[in-house]
This record gives sequence, structure tokens and C-alpha cells, in this order.
Amino acid sequence: MTGTATEVAGSSETSTIRSIYDDKPLSYFSNARLDIVRLLPADPHAAVLELGCGAGGTGRAVLEAGRAGRYVGIELSPSAAEVADKHLTEVLVGDVEAIDLRPLADAFDVLIISEVLEHLTDPWRTLQRLAGCLKPGGRVYASSPNVAHWSVIRSLLRGRFDYGEKGVMDRTHLRWFTPATYGELFRSAGLEVLELGPVTPLRSKSLLFDRLTAGRLRHLLHTQTMVVARRPLTADA
Repeated sequence: MTGTATEVAGSSETSTIRSIYDDKPLSYFSNARLDIVRLLPADPHAAVLELGCGAGGTGRAVLEAGRAGRYVGIELSPSAAEVADKHLTEVLVGDVEAIDLRPLADAFDVLIISEVLEHLTDPWRTLQRLAGCLKPGGRVYASSPNVAHWSVIRSLLRGRFDYGEKGVMDRTHLRWFTPATYGELFRSAGLEVLELGPVTPLRSKSLLFDRLTAGRLRHLLHTQTMVVARRPLTADA
């Protein structure tokens, strides 16, 4: 499948934002979220919008699995978007915070946002705008790093807040969320949160600790938080 890449929001500000990612290898943009792919129902007529589609790995898997017939990606990195364009229906290249999303209103059954919101200046406003791209009843599958993970707390207790090249403290992150505040982000966008928890199941030692503490300290145990949310069927739902 050959998509259509469209350059949008090509302002000098967007170019400056892009430059932050210039030294990131293409592999940084290439991971496919197969866990999310498995959550989608088989529907060859579904339309999916992905924010931060990278090189199109997730979209390619969704289309090949017959879980969508239309897959539109939004990607900041031109080099990653060029690769994604070979596999997706359409790729919009630019900064989502500057892109006009009104042409995409009420058009999608699914919105995927994998490890992107933490990179935005105003994820609250952006998520609200993206929610409007969903059809009523459409679902969101999203994840972001958990700043309440025990390793971050340990660093803070040592007086450190060190940035890295990847992970929770990736130097390109502008915002951080705990599981609780991540859920609040989606509710503030008018979405109904259906599921909120770790991206991957807790391992045996963490699971035992979670049981002994009755789940009260679960926020310390996982590095990434996953949300499944839904656009209400009606405005007052």
C-alpha cells in the first residue's frame, strides 16, 4: 500500500521542534505496538488515526491484520514519515499542535497515541482537539511513561533529575504524568476512561508487592501507563 504524505504546519517553530529529534536514529520511530493491534476488533472498514505514527510499524500491522481499511498517521519527523508513507493510507507531516484538525472531525473509529503526549507543549488542548476526530463511541488507545515509577522516586531522593536518550526521562519529554494524572488528562478532554493501568502485566515480585500493599502503591511499579478511553455517544453521556 502506498499512502499520501502531506506536509503541513511548516512554520519556523515547527522546524525548531523537529530539530530536537534530528539525532534520534530511525529505530526510535520504528517500534510497532502489537499489544494495541491485538486490542482492535477485526473490521476492514474501520478508520484509524495515529498521532506519532513513526515509520508506520503499528499502522502496517493493523492494516495487514484486517483491523482497519483506512489508516492516517500524523508524524513530526519527515524521514520517519517517508517510510510510513509506503504503508499507510495517508501521512500528515508536521507538528500536531499547529495542524488544523478540523478536516478530520468525526472521521475515525480509533485513535492511537503511543508515547507522544509527553512530548507536547500543551497535551491537554491537543488531546481535546484529537478527541474531536473520533466518531461518537470511538476509542482511544494511548500510553505514556509513568513519572511515579520507583526508579524516578529513588533518583529524586538522591537529589537527581537526570535526562537520558530514552525511557521515562527521555530528554525530549516536556510533560510527565502519574497514572492518576494521565487518566485525568483524558477526562479533561471529554473522554470516558474505560481502562487505566500498566502497559505490560506486573512481574512476580511486583505482583506480590502489589498484593501485600492492596494496590495502594501500584503507581510505583510500572514504567508505562496505558489508557483505553471512549468518546461519549452523546454530549451529556
